Amino acid sequence: MPTASEHRPLIRRHKGRLTLEFAPGEVQSEMDLRDPDRLVLAYARAMMCFVLFKPAPAHIVMVGLGGGSLAKFCHRYLPASRITVLELRADVIALRDSFAVPPDSERFRILHVDAATHMPCLAGSADVLLVDGFDVDGLPEALASVRFFRDCRRALRPDGVMATNLFSYDPRFHTMLRRLRTAFGGHVGQLRGIAGNNRILFAHRHTARVTPAGMLMRRLVAWGSPWPLLGFGWCNRLLAHQVVARLRYPQ
Repeated sequence: MPTASEHRPLIRRHKGRLTLEFAPGEVQSEMDLRDPDRLVLAYARAMMCFVLFKPAPAHIVMVGLGGGSLAKFCHRYLPASRITVLELRADVIALRDSFAVPPDSERFRILHVDAATHMPCLAGSADVLLVDGFDVDGLPEALASVRFFRDCRRALRPDGVMATNLFSYDPRFHTMLRRLRTAFGGHVGQLRGIAGNNRILFAHRHTARVTPAGMLMRRLVAWGSPWPLLGFGWCNRLLAHQVVARLRYPQ
């Protein structure tokens, strides 16, 4: 059987969509050819809920390029943010033009590096950290260790936020959640049911005794959103749509 590194990325075009897959039928990223910057997948919209914690980040660091959905969206709709993407695989980076990923510039760059070893170089530099470094076997152990999560915390500025994507059916899910909580001193929260089997966890580097839930509640109150309804998955999914829509179509 081929190893994860031997699976070449596949591009498939179907009904106006372009998908990136590491194994046939297992979609890693999806692009609407008529609207390349639109977020098609629910988990990507859920990841963008980091703006509820950090509405105007100066520097966003992403682990994993994939088809570039999050990178493109942030580049277009957060124009004041500088974006750094860490991608291990050269064959994935080589597909950037196919997925309309913008070229490198003063505010956007893709680094061909191993995020697990490069993360310590970013100490104190990121306002937001998005970890979505899946391969065909799921989230690599190197991106789910206590050491890596601690390096992520150190990479954040004092009020920075990390959003990480985990699969609820991964046998290591509870172990990874425990490691994340250990690394961030318990400052970890999530919006349940927001993206199906994708669990989007938000970890906050904060020295005060303010939980992610408390921060989120204050932000939602400012938005006029009904906090008590956030226990329901449908409401959380609606919230993710609202967050994305406000960025795309600011009032």
